Amino acid sequence: MAMRRLVTIFGGTGFIGKHLVPRLARLDYDIRIITRYPDAALPLTTQGRVGQILPRRADLRSDAAMTEAVAESSLVVNLVGILAEAKPGDFARLQGELPGRIGRGAAQAGVARVVHVSAIGADPSSDSAYARSKAAGEAALRDAFPSATILRPSIIFGPEDQFFNRFAGMAQLLPFMPVVCGRTRFQPVYVGDVADAIVAASQRGDVAGRGFELGGPRVASFRELMGYVLEVTHRRRRLVELPDGLVRLQARLGEYLPNPPLTRDQLAQLRRDNVVSPGAAGLPELGITPTPMEAVVPGYLARFRPGGGKRRVLPA
Repeated sequence: MAMRRLVTIFGGTGFIGKHLVPRLARLDYDIRIITRYPDAALPLTTQGRVGQILPRRADLRSDAAMTEAVAESSLVVNLVGILAEAKPGDFARLQGELPGRIGRGAAQAGVARVVHVSAIGADPSSDSAYARSKAAGEAALRDAFPSATILRPSIIFGPEDQFFNRFAGMAQLLPFMPVVCGRTRFQPVYVGDVADAIVAASQRGDVAGRGFELGGPRVASFRELMGYVLEVTHRRRRLVELPDGLVRLQARLGEYLPNPPLTRDQLAQLRRDNVVSPGAAGLPELGITPTPMEAVVPGYLARFRPGGGKRRVLPA
């Protein structure tokens, strides 16, 4: 049976989805967004013609529901991911088991392509449950849908990010800038480039069954990134490396908060570099020139400058 030009996106109301949906709408896909909260997808429905973008609920715990959710689709994209567990087992359920369930549903429904967004650092032997669940999800998807394309981004930046925005907000409030695992290296990648990579993976004929690691043009340590935040927000703050004991205590206590600034699992992730592996295929192999953070970040962090960015202040 011929498939419609329909894409089903899991997690489409999140950070990446908000940039991906308009791109797919311009390519004239009909777009089905699977979400627990359909009202959250309503702003995205304005990014296409009437009826082109439709939210839909589905039981993520059910194989049958996944098959129904992706029915008639030619493309399925999985963007579901969490940084911390709201309840024990969320990593395993959402990042370890769900990709396999989506893959089985896609295979059963005869879907042509599946694109899955994982993360650099996915590793079954990691100290981090997040990283182990990401690796488990990749393996489950590969077993169910071997031709899936897997994208592994480093830290993703963009106007709605939870990285640069969070630390810029801290720089507003604190008399110093805290640094945790300051030597750990990252390769921040622009959210628009990640969205373009998903589109490329959905269109190209040479990506089936392959994996790509997505990083920007600059590798920087955590300490260097904190210094960059201070530079672009024009804040004069001392960079202070926090003692390991204090960091571990903060991470343990943070797990009792509804929106923890740091958990023990995130601390385990911070102890490992988060950069593209030597020789790994990445954005250039997908035909995308990585966007430097210097071209994007200052624009959306301007609001954190003294005066809200409305008056000129010489940088520190």
